[in-house]
Amino acid sequence: MSQKEKKKLVSIKTDDTLMETALHGIHLFPYKLYDENITDYDFNCIDWHWHTEFEFVYIESGIVHFNVGEDNFDMSEGQGIFINSKVVHKMHSENDAVIPNFLFLPSLIAPKESLIYQKFVLPFLNSSLGYYIFSSSQEWQKEILSEMQKLIQFSRGEINELQISVQLQKIWALITSNVICYPETQNVNSSSLARLQMMMQFIHSNYPESISLLDIAKVGEVSISTALNLFRNVLNTSPVNYLICYRLRKAALLLTNTEKKVSAISIETGFSNTDYFCKTFKRMYSLTPTEYRNVKK
Repeated sequence: MSQKEKKKLVSIKTDDTLMETALHGIHLFPYKLYDENITDYDFNCIDWHWHTEFEFVYIESGIVHFNVGEDNFDMSEGQGIFINSKVVHKMHSENDAVIPNFLFLPSLIAPKESLIYQKFVLPFLNSSLGYYIFSSSQEWQKEILSEMQKLIQFSRGEINELQISVQLQKIWALITSNVICYPETQNVNSSSLARLQMMMQFIHSNYPESISLLDIAKVGEVSISTALNLFRNVLNTSPVNYLICYRLRKAALLLTNTEKKVSAISIETGFSNTDYFCKTFKRMYSLTPTEYRNVKK
C-alpha cells in the first residue's frame, strides 16, 4: 500500500453527538496546530464534528468546500475562516488542498473569571455567530490573514507558548474590533440541537434495525417536518440519508477490518437487499464493496 493510501485511512473521531474526541494541545496549554493536506483524510473529507475550542483555518492552496451549521460555501487559496465554539462543521475537497488550522480553548485568551474574558470572549460564545470568513479585500481582514500565517509559522517550529499566546491576542483583538456579535435571543437553537442529537444517537444505536422517518422523529419528540428541517438546516441532509450514510460508514469499517462476506455485512448494517447495498455503497465511495476492501487492505 502506498503512503498516500495509508494517509487516506485517517478520519475524524467523534462521539454520538458529533463532538470531536481528540485532545487539542495539553491541559496547561490548550492550543494545537494541524499542518494538514485534506488528502490526509479518508475520501478527502473532514467529516461532521464540533468542539469547544475556537478554530481558525487558512487555505494555503487548493479549493475547499465547507459546511458550517446550515451554510455551505467554497473557499480558495489565501482565504481564512474562524469557526466558533460548538458549531458543527465539515470540510472536503475534490483535490489536494493544504489547510493549516489551529484550535484553542477560549480560556487561552484570558481566564474565565477575568474582565477580558467577560468583555471580549463571552459575547462570541453567547452569540449567533457561527463563523466568519477572511479575505484580502478588506485591510483588517488582510491583517488577520497575515497574523494567522505568522502564527502558523511560529507553531511549525519549536513551540514557544508565550509567542503563540501573544499572536493569538493580536488576532483576537483584530476580530473583536471589527466583528459585531449579535446575542442569541432565544433558546430554540440549543433546544433544537439537543433534539437533533437525540435523533442522531438513536440512529447510531439502532442502525442495523429497520428504522423509519417516523421512528426518528418520535425519539426527538418532534414532528416529521421538524425532523426534516433540523437535519437539513444543521447537517445539510435528511434523516433517512443520514441513516444510510451512517450504515455505509459502518459497512466500510467491516470491509476493512473483517473477512465477512459482502452479503453478511449488508444484513449486519441494516440493508435487507445486497444489490441495493452494493449500488448505494458505490454511489457513496465510487467503489464496489469488494473493490473498496481490496484498496484498503
